[in-house]
Amino acid sequence: MRENRSNRGVWGSKIGFTLAAAGSAIGLGNIWLFPTVAGQNGGAAFVLIYVGCVLLIGVPVMIAELSLGRRAQSDPVGTFKSLAPKTWWKAVGALGVFTGFMILSAYTVVAGWTVKYILITVSGQFAGANPESIGRIFTEFVGDGFAVLLYHFVFMALTVWIVIGGIEKGIEKATKILMPLLFGLLLLLVLRSVTLQGAVEGVTFYLYPDFSKVTFGVIMAALGQAFFSLSLGMGAMITYGSYLSRNDNLVSSALYVSLADTLIAFLAGFAIFPALFSVSGLSPTEGASLIFLVLPNIFNAIPLGQLFGAAFFFLLAIAALTSTISLLEVVVAYLIDQLQWQRKLAALLVGSSAFLLGIPSALSNGSVSFLSQLWKSSQETLSLMDLVFLYFGKISLAVGALLICLFVGWKWGIRSALKEIRSGYPSFALAPLWTFLVRYACPVAIAIILASYFRS
Repeated sequence: MRENRSNRGVWGSKIGFTLAAAGSAIGLGNIWLFPTVAGQNGGAAFVLIYVGCVLLIGVPVMIAELSLGRRAQSDPVGTFKSLAPKTWWKAVGALGVFTGFMILSAYTVVAGWTVKYILITVSGQFAGANPESIGRIFTEFVGDGFAVLLYHFVFMALTVWIVIGGIEKGIEKATKILMPLLFGLLLLLVLRSVTLQGAVEGVTFYLYPDFSKVTFGVIMAALGQAFFSLSLGMGAMITYGSYLSRNDNLVSSALYVSLADTLIAFLAGFAIFPALFSVSGLSPTEGASLIFLVLPNIFNAIPLGQLFGAAFFFLLAIAALTSTISLLEVVVAYLIDQLQWQRKLAALLVGSSAFLLGIPSALSNGSVSFLSQLWKSSQETLSLMDLVFLYFGKISLAVGALLICLFVGWKWGIRSALKEIRSGYPSFALAPLWTFLVRYACPVAIAIILASYFRS
């Protein structure tokens, strides 16, 4: 077993890594965006295409990232410097670190909203409120700069506190608590949702595919959602892979993480769609405003809705936290590896800087414009947060993943990658398929995603 360099840390167990990496992938993209995009793109047919995209695109790219990180046992920049010294490829790692930092600055702003909504729901402010009142509650909150900044700070502080604890005693320990809690809460919400009167229509929408609704746009939406959901392209999996032992099976690790990510997204849809269809007048195509503007209406209309709502927003907060942890760790690992900083100093500095950088984003959201911009652009004026999510949450991730595929497939080389994979999985029978996917299919698919972003 290869030991990681001192001051870096190492995963204490296979389950610890799996939960942490799954937590990195599982975030607002699963609990919030997956039901949103599925609802806008036909339900069950979209779900089937999404699963195919995860298996054929997401898993191969994740295996590639994990193999890079474990081989170099370094941060994204150090990984490319080690495997391709004296070349420009280290810029790919730098892009990943910078992307993670920029996303973190805006992500914690939105994550802070989930904390506020837990308190609003528990306090009963939504009880008996009509749709206009619910919309006004949200608008007043996001328009209150001090309140938004306060919850932005709270979420960032909690993220920093966990990362300071290190790999095994901080990130792994936290995710061993948070991930089972997330799964348990989600199961309870699913059970509550499917037993509501009128829920059968929602289950039918979600489980019975209508392939007549499948268009090129639906396929692109599924591909983009699968790519975004798995935290690929920004070096998170390279960083987490760098803490793995040489004995670990990278293929099973990638499959477990992808399975957990997909399962949570699937269950999130099960928690939302039956409840949505149980309330008359609401449509699954409501869009990204579904979570903060539509769901409170649902909670008002169902038995024990206040408890149901509080549990849901708590679930959303947990999912967001497991993602912000990995976003911060990407940058912290860079400072530890490349500049030999102590973990505590690195986490505090990066967290503070990301908080300050997020202030303009927090203050630019007097409206919910970015909710409709995250997956498609329009002629409307974009806020600063819109731009952060567009350029770093979409375009930069795709560019990073494309370059990683090209690096593994052609620069570092398939032979080197397979040698690293086989050190923990000698009988990798699907090596020819993985080679084809990483060298050809994945780059083409990612390039199409990028083209669709610029065309829309």
